[in-house]
Amino acid sequence: MKIKNVIRFAFFSLIMGAALSLSSTVQAQEKVNSQVDEMPIPPGGITGLTNYMIQNLTYPSAAKEANVQGMVVVSFIVTAEGKVEGVEVLRGIGSGCDQEAVRVISQSGTWTPAKKEGKAVSTKITLPVQFKL
Repeated sequence: MKIKNVIRFAFFSLIMGAALSLSSTVQAQEKVNSQVDEMPIPPGGITGLTNYMIQNLTYPSAAKEANVQGMVVVSFIVTAEGKVEGVEVLRGIGSGCDQEAVRVISQSGTWTPAKKEGKAVSTKITLPVQFKL
């Protein structure tokens, strides 16, 4: 796997609880489930998401110039239809990195939705995105 020498993307496994959290909030009149039987799966699984992030995450030039590094934590909802919605920064580092994390997650494609009792449901995910020079 080829990684641009300017960007090193550290991805914490969605399978492990550290990178994934669920929330019981309501968005657009649709219940977001806090407990599900099966977690949502990104296109191509964990490997597919990791490869997508490596290929599509661009280190912002302002962050490079200012030597800004760190972790941006984003949350988003994977709807019952598998769409990624409501991407927001929970913890940012600035210099364009926050916006880049939101952009790349927003465009990550259609996920396989979470399931509860055999039915597709909406779930909120929290995902860290590491920016390192």
